[in-house]
Amino acid sequence: MDQRQFLATCFEDNRRDLLALAYRMLGSREEAEDAVQDTWLRLERVDAASVRNLPGWLRTVVSRICLDILRGRHVCTEEPSDPLPAPATGVTSGNPEQRVLEAESVGIALLVVLNALSPAERVAFVLHDMFGVPFDEIGATLGRSEAAAKKLASRARHKVREPHEHRRSVELAQHREVVAAFLAAARTGDTAKIAARLAPDVVRRVDAAAVSANHPSEVRGAGAVAREISHFCAAAEHVELAMIDGRVGLLVAPEGRLRLVIRFAIEDGRVREYELLAGRAWLEPLRIRLLPEP
Repeated sequence: MDQRQFLATCFEDNRRDLLALAYRMLGSREEAEDAVQDTWLRLERVDAASVRNLPGWLRTVVSRICLDILRGRHVCTEEPSDPLPAPATGVTSGNPEQRVLEAESVGIALLVVLNALSPAERVAFVLHDMFGVPFDEIGATLGRSEAAAKKLASRARHKVREPHEHRRSVELAQHREVVAAFLAAARTGDTAKIAARLAPDVVRRVDAAAVSANHPSEVRGAGAVAREISHFCAAAEHVELAMIDGRVGLLVAPEGRLRLVIRFAIEDGRVREYELLAGRAWLEPLRIRLLPEP
């Protein structure tokens, strides 16, 4: 076997892990595939005999490529937002790389909170907390010391995960159950099941960016609210629970790009009020975290 064949075989053996790593860092299937392909192009120019740990070399290279992509991203100041957006469903394809990414799917809440990290924090967190890479290797990847890599991962961890407070654990569990039941009912499209999760005098409110002009900014009563929700049951298939400003809520975030947040007021085990927020002025200040482990 010549050097090119040897490198190609090693690369294919590691492709699945590289795709999973790149997708978690970038939150984009297309960019993850591009990063892995770029890694292969760089590998072709390397003398295999000079690489003692090829899987580690590949992981370092793809991580650095992802870091460059994250650093190069520009925040769009005027990003259009469709009323009550429904995220695109997963890509169905015979492409084996697409199947790998589908198998390695990541929750939208995780992608949203990862998007709030700095590029170095995101790389350190993904490498250590999700792939178990030691901090000395992470530091070398980032061009920083091992101690600095630990601090980056720790800071990222604090931003990603909601601290678990014992005194709030009972309330949190109750609210989580109510919101999860509300979402499950919404996914059925059955108005009776939806109404059963709502207080009789429930109120639905929205900001102007969340609905089209022909939708009222406020709807009252379980029957009216349930009927409205039933029209959007398909979109509910792609909604996920998260902590929003310290309370359980719902996110709509295609590819981890936040489009809509639903905040709840809960009373006696039912939804008494909820609001849909989509405007940038509402979304940017929100503190979004993963739900604590039950």
